[in-house]
Amino acid sequence: MDNLSIQGTLAMGQSAMMNGKIGAATSAMNGINQAEKTKLAAQDFEAVFISQMMEHMFSGVKTDGMFGGGNTEEIFRSMMIEEHGKQISAAGGIGIADALQKQLLEMQAQHSAKGQL
Repeated sequence: MDNLSIQGTLAMGQSAMMNGKIGAATSAMNGINQAEKTKLAAQDFEAVFISQMMEHMFSGVKTDGMFGGGNTEEIFRSMMIEEHGKQISAAGGIGIADALQKQLLEMQAQHSAKGQL
């Protein structure tokens, strides 16, 4: 197999994996009420925000040596930072999720009130 066909196969596999994850997430979200969905969305947003901050924090850390550096380490570091962001957000985060959830619920209430008039 040449390099192009390997990359194409990987891309198709990743796409199928993501579609499976999205389908599983969608079916799991069907049993959750709107307030809980809003809370999860706010936590996801905060996790992405924290991950972005941590990406910048780790960008200055150099990894040299026999086992450091390379494309694989960049991929691993990216995934590690993403998971750290999720864990920090789930443990209470930095307050963005709470403020965002409150604002989203207020906007939903206003939208519902307008629809009922």
